[in-house]
Amino acid sequence: MSNAVPPAEAKPAPFPSPSSGLSMREEFSTAVEEATAGSTGQVAAAVMDLESGQSAAAGDRHVIVTASIVKVDILAALLLQAQDAGRTLTDQERQWATVMIRASDNAAATALWDAIGGAEGLAGANQRLGLRETTPGQDGLWGLTETTAADQLRLLEAVFTDGSALTDASRAYVQQLMGGVAEDQDWGISAAVDDTDSVRLKNGWLSRSETGLWVINSIGLVEKDGRRLLVAVLSDDEPTQAAGISLVEAIADQAVSVFTTP
Repeated sequence: MSNAVPPAEAKPAPFPSPSSGLSMREEFSTAVEEATAGSTGQVAAAVMDLESGQSAAAGDRHVIVTASIVKVDILAALLLQAQDAGRTLTDQERQWATVMIRASDNAAATALWDAIGGAEGLAGANQRLGLRETTPGQDGLWGLTETTAADQLRLLEAVFTDGSALTDASRAYVQQLMGGVAEDQDWGISAAVDDTDSVRLKNGWLSRSETGLWVINSIGLVEKDGRRLLVAVLSDDEPTQAAGISLVEAIADQAVSVFTTP
């Protein structure tokens, strides 16, 4: 994926009304249900159109552990603390941030988790970012932070929209890193679009030690048919990593289509 932030596009046509006569939430829920037919795991999805402000969600109150998508939250917390101190990130912090987001490096995430003050630091940042349903992992286990699709959409709003506690420079930095993830991690919500150059994402994957089942999550921004969409898809209790990725991609494709199909 390209690291360059794409230029602003012309404002899309007014948001289409569902042709079926269903409400937006009903149509969205139906699309997610169709994508998850046959799945025995738990899924949640939420999408917002940045231009119209319209959003829809399904299963958005399910609480699912973040795995590595929390790394976006950790970086946001670090940037908030740097803003408060009136400083820029150090070279070491930037190095850690780069490999944490682009390569999903866990050692870098642990270093920055410690730098922000761990669970307490993340909780303080989340209060300022508007996250209300996210509980930081304890005892240094940042990947076991619990969240909802609704809260992940709030995090994405803080990263991709004006009026956030994050400055323009901080938001641009997070967006840039999310636009340059390693090629082998360019899956998930990117499946909803043909041109992935505009995608900004972070994925998370985790095999639960208690069950051997997988958590597979994908969050970020996609552009399709002139629309800029924030997308969060979370899943757990998936039998394999590959099955979870396929499911998340199918959900993302169906969920985005609700917002882009006339």
